[in-house]
Amino acid sequence: MRSIFVGIEYAGKSTLIDLLNQYYRHRRLPTHLDDHFTIPDATLSEASRATFVNLSDDIKERFQRMQVQYHVEVIKNYANTMISGWHIEEAVYAKFYGDNQDHSYYPNYNYRFNRLYESQVVEAKLPDVVLIHITADEATIVERMVTDPHPYQIIRKEDIAQLQAEFEAEIEQSLFTQKGRRITLDTTGQSPQESLDALLLLTEPLITPGELAIRMLPVPDGDYEIKYINGNRQLLTNRS
Repeated sequence: MRSIFVGIEYAGKSTLIDLLNQYYRHRRLPTHLDDHFTIPDATLSEASRATFVNLSDDIKERFQRMQVQYHVEVIKNYANTMISGWHIEEAVYAKFYGDNQDHSYYPNYNYRFNRLYESQVVEAKLPDVVLIHITADEATIVERMVTDPHPYQIIRKEDIAQLQAEFEAEIEQSLFTQKGRRITLDTTGQSPQESLDALLLLTEPLITPGELAIRMLPVPDGDYEIKYINGNRQLLTNRS
């Protein structure tokens, strides 16, 4: 499944991406993760993050635009892709915070490219692209902000409701929504595992028969190895 996770900060995108990655890897499937669209990119070193957040707006815009375009090819070329934010996050945060000189986002996001990015993926006729809108209620977002704050937090408490509306409006315009390739998952009151289970159920109508077969394959909970015995594929644990 080629997954594009979008939604407000603290909704649970990164947590679900990590769990879905573990789910695929446990079934011996290759994955490709790209959770680095937020300014500054959380996968950079601390020194690089500090540098990036203070770059001029035109450099930020150009860098973000280039990596958004680059990931069109990532989605097209890698199965089991998990991308967080992509162009939708950029559109929402640049619009909302871009004119605030005290914020890390930049103004004048080139919005007219948004449907172009999506059309390149749609025209590739991939059978398993899913836009996954991760959301949570305002109280849950605030609680997560307090209990596990991000070093470079983007959103502000007073903006949560409006940002949620901005994400919903942007997602509604997406070609993936129009093509029926979108699900919405509310993580309010759910454990990470419960959210993953809900994600797998909601995406089941949008995956390929091959992935459905893989999901149905029983696998041991812990470590195991794959062996062929007399031509039969077997999953062997240390106790086997």
